[in-house]
Amino acid sequence: MGLQQDIMTALKTAMKAKDQTALAALRAVKSEILLAQTQSGAKQELSEEEEVKLLQKLVKQRKDSAAIYLEQDRKDLALPEIDQAEVISQFLPEPLSEDEIEKVVVMTIESIGATGMKDMGKVMGIVSKELAGQADGKTISTIVKAKLSN
Repeated sequence: MGLQQDIMTALKTAMKAKDQTALAALRAVKSEILLAQTQSGAKQELSEEEEVKLLQKLVKQRKDSAAIYLEQDRKDLALPEIDQAEVISQFLPEPLSEDEIEKVVVMTIESIGATGMKDMGKVMGIVSKELAGQADGKTISTIVKAKLSN
């Protein structure tokens, strides 16, 4: 219940500060958590991994929306989405640098004996599980492609 308590604390702080952007973002997170808990039928706690996936999904949704708004030259709509993504990102674990991701990718490639692009799926699966919440799939994919095509 760590994330839920953190969200409630942040919600109270945002209410006191009258921060509408943070309020909207935190209410969306709270809503998603409640939906995820009730989907299984019982009010069970979400695992830390499920919480991280949920937060990543919400951040990605906001970034995608902002990108679409910017394509359509609607900065007025894009800025709140970007701000909300930043608020939600505060609850995610610290992301790894590309060098740290690269080290994990290289170790994985060596450990499973991957030799070319045909092994990309195996490498991606292992690395994605290991770095869940600390790196996005796009960055991992780019690094894996670069290492396997050498």
